Amino acid sequence: MSRVGKKPISIPSNVTVKFDGGTCTVKGPKGELTFSVDASITPQIDNGTLTFARASEDKKVRALHGLTRAHVAWMVDGVTNGFTRNLNIEGVGYKVEMRGKNLLLSLGFSHPILFMPPDGVEFAVATPTAFSVKGINKHLVGEVAAKVRKLRPPEPYKGKGIRYEGEYIRRKAGKSAGK
Repeated sequence: MSRVGKKPISIPSNVTVKFDGGTCTVKGPKGELTFSVDASITPQIDNGTLTFARASEDKKVRALHGLTRAHVAWMVDGVTNGFTRNLNIEGVGYKVEMRGKNLLLSLGFSHPILFMPPDGVEFAVATPTAFSVKGINKHLVGEVAAKVRKLRPPEPYKGKGIRYEGEYIRRKAGKSAGK
């Protein structure tokens, strides 16, 4: 049995969850999210808790059982609390600043980079070397953070680049001084 798929989801009082046909709609104080649910997964709502049951024991259906439960749990968490991904910039002259809703990054290139967020994602700059990506969709927040990090990933010699907060960069020794 799927351990993730069997876990119930507690629905807060300010969140509404609706299932129409094959789509799940979750509305909360921060916004609204939708997700398409496979026909082999059956949702059941009882007294503020949501559980999912599966139609068969096929490998694909078992995988979809846990996946569906995880996505709906993320949606409930996203419309109540939201998701944040913190990033840090390390390097001499590397910095970040806000330009309206866009992010202006100086990463050692000959030109600054203007990064425009998609709908549902916003940036917040705490210091010139630390910023965060915020939104209600966990997948979209992670994807945007990965795209920003890809502009200048951390290199292993000096550690310069954009990294996630708390990310460990394995360092290399570089050239040896003599033989």
